[in-house]
Amino acid sequence: MEENPAAKSRHSTNGPRGFEKFVDAINHRISRAPFFGVIVVALLLWALSKPFWGSTTKWELGLHTGSSILSLMLLVLLENAGRRGEEASQEKLNVIAEALSDLMVHQSGGSAELDESVRRLREAVGLEERH
Repeated sequence: MEENPAAKSRHSTNGPRGFEKFVDAINHRISRAPFFGVIVVALLLWALSKPFWGSTTKWELGLHTGSSILSLMLLVLLENAGRRGEEASQEKLNVIAEALSDLMVHQSGGSAELDESVRRLREAVGLEERH
């Protein structure tokens, strides 16, 4: 069974790189209920801090700027984690499909119908381009 590019890259590294470890750690923490509590506490602190700001406009600008930056950072991190999870799932499906194809070839015994199924399965697996 030939290895596709995703499988080769998976075997060529010694595990997740620094950024991938960081993304996994952040994803693990923000996908839990306590993170929602942290956000609620931050919003309450922001609401209570109104008297310390010079004007309502600056007070609102502080929230909008902070929440925009946080949203963009979380979006990038979660998209990265989702993409890597999707690639890992697709790699597993491709390995299963390739193994099934090899098994079908081994068991075909000259059956034209089974040979056609093998061809279609291999063609479908070949359409998946990753990396």
